[in-house]
This record gives sequence, structure tokens and C-alpha cells, in this order.
Amino acid sequence: MKPAITKSQLAYETIKGRIVDGSYGPGYRLVLDQLARELDVSAVPVREALRRLEAEQLIHFERNVGARVVAIDRAAYQHAMETVAIVEGAATGLAAPLLTSDALAKAYELNERMRRSLAEFDPLAFTALNAEFHEVLFTACPNPNLVELVQRCWTRLAAIRETTFSSVPGRAPKSVDEHDRLLALIESGAGSDQVESCARRHRLATLDAYLSREEHR
Repeated sequence: MKPAITKSQLAYETIKGRIVDGSYGPGYRLVLDQLARELDVSAVPVREALRRLEAEQLIHFERNVGARVVAIDRAAYQHAMETVAIVEGAATGLAAPLLTSDALAKAYELNERMRRSLAEFDPLAFTALNAEFHEVLFTACPNPNLVELVQRCWTRLAAIRETTFSSVPGRAPKSVDEHDRLLALIESGAGSDQVESCARRHRLATLDAYLSREEHR
């Protein structure tokens, strides 16, 4: 039987979900007593949840203020994206020869949904589909430590409220086309190094689009 979720875990998942979906934006103050009343728990599980989120660098504590959602600056975003490009590229490369026909079919279907969504573009919905697409590919990686690293990097990036596809919407159709090329490369039986390089270039192209936008603001 599946164990019951603890109050601490419930508080953690609820608060983290609101940070990731943008309900709690950068700088948002997380008031312990208020959260405890809202979640109908004592202050103890909320405090435990906040400490976990601090360890994940999604929030930080300010003296005489309390917990706030972190605001990631341009340099931090660049470093996070560069890290994702490296670790996710490696995981995707190792996963490539292990991907089943069903997994590839799902990836193609997700990419087609992304392509269709371009007509009435919703950057947050597009970002969610993009995350699902990449997850199909890298989770087949046989190295669980590498998969965990990728997932942690994604969590860190999710704390950034402004998705690249919102600030640089022109990047979205290019991303879809790059997905097609990545999938075709995997289906062709290309080596892990080639797939890793393609996946890494894809990630860095998104970073380049964001940095270019910042330079011309």
C-alpha cells in the first residue's frame, strides 16, 4: 500500500509547485504562519518545507524579513543553462541507443503538439510540452546519477519566472525544427557523441537567443 503523504511533504510540494508555475514570483515573500494557516498545518512542516526549498536554491532567507523566492540574474541563468546543455546532452547521448520505438513515437507526437501550438502561442504551455519532450529522451539514460543531475538542473531553471519562449517567442519554431533534427539523428543510429553534440547545441541555441535579446533591450 502506498504510504500516506506527510504534512511536510505536502507543504513542500504545494509551495514548490507555486514557485515553478509562477504563482510565487521572484522576490515573493513566503510568510510561515500564513502558509501554515492556508495549508491547515502547524508551522513545523512548513518550516521543514522551506528548508528543503532553500537547499534547492529556490528560496533564500533574509535577515529580519524571512523567506523569499530567489530572483535569478542573467549570469546565474547563463550558468544554469550551460550546465543543462552539458548534463542533458550527455544523458541524451547515452540514452539514444536505448530509446524504444514507443518512446520515439511519443517524442514525435509531443513535438507535433508543440508545432501545432505555434498558431495560438502560449509560452508557458509550450515550455511544459518542451520539458516533457526532453524528459522522454534523457530519462532513458542508463546512468541514474546523470538523470538526477538533469532533473535538478531543470528544477533550478523552473524557478526563473520568465521562460525564454516568453521573452524570445521567435525561438519556439526554431526549437521545434531542431527537435526534428535531433530525433532524425537518433533514429538513424548515430553514435552517442553525435547525439550528445546535437542536444547540447540545441540547448545552447536557446541560451544564445535569450542573451541576444538581453543585449538589445
